[in-house]
Amino acid sequence: MKALLAKLSALVCIAAVSLASCEKPFVGLEPETPDEPANVTFRVTGFEQIPFDSPVTSRAAEDIAQVCSRINLVVYDGETKVKSVVQKKGDADYGTIAMTLPQGSYKVAIIGHSTSASATVTSLEKISFTNNLLSDTFSYYTEITVGDDAQTHDVTLRRVVAMFRLVQTKALPQEVRRLKFYYTGGSSTLSAVTGYGSVNSKQTVNLDVASGQTQFEVYTIPHAETGVLRMTISALDASDTVLKECVLEEVPVQRNRITVYTGDLFDGSSAETGEDTFRLKVETAWGGEDNYEF
Repeated sequence: MKALLAKLSALVCIAAVSLASCEKPFVGLEPETPDEPANVTFRVTGFEQIPFDSPVTSRAAEDIAQVCSRINLVVYDGETKVKSVVQKKGDADYGTIAMTLPQGSYKVAIIGHSTSASATVTSLEKISFTNNLLSDTFSYYTEITVGDDAQTHDVTLRRVVAMFRLVQTKALPQEVRRLKFYYTGGSSTLSAVTGYGSVNSKQTVNLDVASGQTQFEVYTIPHAETGVLRMTISALDASDTVLKECVLEEVPVQRNRITVYTGDLFDGSSAETGEDTFRLKVETAWGGEDNYEF
């Protein structure tokens, strides 16, 4: 009898262990807490100027995807970042950002751009981009007070960059594989508060040269509405050997304008530089275009 009871006890223990290994412990149901409804919404509905190569013809493009491929939105409470939202072209509701904020006062910045990655927001005065490379870039800054009522802000972004465009009057030699643009006087870091550059940058942009290509473009963020760059343009072969170099002193730039230098890098009066053969002109593609000969 004792032996039978012992066997039964063992079977009960084995069954208990088996059940314990298959079942998850019951911890009770937590009450569901519905998400708080968004009380602040920003909608990008326009731009100060659209890109001149865009098929959009109006000054206020309603489809941000036609202008920028990325959006960064940040919200600060004093000096503390409390919200950071990143959107990419193709995301649902691209260009409309809804959020929930406690009551209080906030500083908000929105950056529209088309660089290869999200902008880095160290502070509202220091917004930078991957490898310090810029695209056509737009910005918006405001201060809001959140109270009891929900609010929606229709946002118009303002272009913060100037463009430098090189136009070759002749096709570059076949051995030229890339052009290197090295320039100082502008910035690759943005202050969202002022809309101007906040760092004295040394910018370097390498552009591959396609067969027959004659037009090349780089960007900078001026420190004020107008400024000047010192631009060095180098033609490089496949081994990065410099085949020709041109130095342009005091290149005028202005926010929302294009500075165009037209000429031939390989037709300079000097064996080392071509600065005497460029032409500069002005036209009205963005807020305007300044054109020069070299």
